[in-house]
Amino acid sequence: MADNNYNNYFRNFSGQNFNQHRPSPLDGLKRFFTGRTMLSRLVIINIAVFIIVSIARLFFKLYLVNPFQFGDGGITVLGYWLAVPADLHMLLQRPWTILTYMFLHENLWHIFSNMIILYVGGVIFTEYLGSKKLLLVYVFGGITGAAFYIASFNIFPVFSEHIQLSVAMGASASVMAIIVAIAAYVPDYTIRLFLVGPVKFKWIAVFFVLYDLLTIEKGNPGGHIAHLGGAFFGFFYILALKKGLVIKQLTNPFRKLFQRKPKVKATYSKKPKSDDEYRYDRKVHQQRIDAILDKIKKSGYESLSKEDKEYLFKESKNK
Repeated sequence: MADNNYNNYFRNFSGQNFNQHRPSPLDGLKRFFTGRTMLSRLVIINIAVFIIVSIARLFFKLYLVNPFQFGDGGITVLGYWLAVPADLHMLLQRPWTILTYMFLHENLWHIFSNMIILYVGGVIFTEYLGSKKLLLVYVFGGITGAAFYIASFNIFPVFSEHIQLSVAMGASASVMAIIVAIAAYVPDYTIRLFLVGPVKFKWIAVFFVLYDLLTIEKGNPGGHIAHLGGAFFGFFYILALKKGLVIKQLTNPFRKLFQRKPKVKATYSKKPKSDDEYRYDRKVHQQRIDAILDKIKKSGYESLSKEDKEYLFKESKNK
């Protein structure tokens, strides 16, 4: 009798009757920004930098100060010190820009489009590869994008007239690395696009890469080249990951910047489980796994609740 009651409870918990109340999009957005995940931290940093730069620009305008005329189009003082320059002499004076540029946006549409794609790609990436690898691909994809941009402007004569005035900014190279990494890891992952329908992720990545390749000569060549650099890193990172060539500790210097400091907790000794308790816990665990796998078999992975996906992801990491 106890087992039957438990089975009924487990079916409710596993999602068959548990998700009758669906949260609103606003609730989901609130959970995202308060969830303290690696993805939410990356988005928050980008938005915070954008707000700071925008407020600084507003104050300069109010005081009739014009700090913007650096380069052809003009960027702010903060942009000047945070955007990565193509000129090697300027880069040596501001070496930190190879990192800071990937969090800098000075245009509303630029940051909006980048954050939307980062969110969609980051959610899928985290489901399969985890948040630590997300940070690695974001940071080193951005660095590789900057390296492609700087190298191209110093190698190809066509850019020689603009090299001293050219700077790059934005998360696009990092985002491209994440998109291409997903496409390389799960190429047949399908998402539904508005007015298009279901599309496999590999075709989305191919479209982005071809678009950047074919529009280099149309305008913003440095940006498109940086995007291709990010795509290059994303693809070869997954290739190295599948072959077991990736160094796990590669992100340690950067991961500490995003992690919360652990709070001091009291320690206590836990009473060891009895054999009956251990067998019962194993039975509960296996029943939930079976229920989740059965749901995937019947309705597909996307039918799982967020709790089911997290439980399945934690179980896969423990294997």
